[in-house]
Amino acid sequence: MNNIILFASGSGTNVENIVNFFKNTPDINVSYILTNNPDAYVIQRAKRLGVPVRVFNRQDFYKNGAILDFLKKEDPDLIVLAGFLWLIPSDIITSFPNKIINIHPALLPKYGGKGMYGSKVHEAVIANKETESGITIHYVNEKYDEGNIIFQAKCKISTGDTPEDVAEKVHKLEYEHFPKVINEILKK
Repeated sequence: MNNIILFASGSGTNVENIVNFFKNTPDINVSYILTNNPDAYVIQRAKRLGVPVRVFNRQDFYKNGAILDFLKKEDPDLIVLAGFLWLIPSDIITSFPNKIINIHPALLPKYGGKGMYGSKVHEAVIANKETESGITIHYVNEKYDEGNIIFQAKCKISTGDTPEDVAEKVHKLEYEHFPKVINEILKK
């Protein structure tokens, strides 16, 4: 049985998509959803989906090792960041080499790094008059959005597109490709 632990900070649409993708896959299980935001809508989604949730704070994540200890105990085959905004501590990265992946709503290396998430990315893409955007799924290292790229998918940006239009196109790519890439990684 392959166990996946998902991390999210917000509404959890990618989390729900991933859980639903694997719900009828007997050898892959989303065992936990972890969030740093006690008000995140992902908690409600997790309850509805029947997946246990753990809410944690900065102390647990960066200082006292509580989340690292939890992850070691759960021993996931893959840790998936699905809209998680905090930088992963090096002790977690070291403990789970090549087992932590992230999705970014742009074609890295463009529009990545600290503070580049959600609508901020799409606003930058429009402001710079890009003709395409997309998604990047990558391994996580000690820096925001700089890990080795696993997969990218592109979408066209049309003249007159708003950041909301770009977000919609990017979300479609996320929903289509993220679970499939997770599945491919686990089958290797």
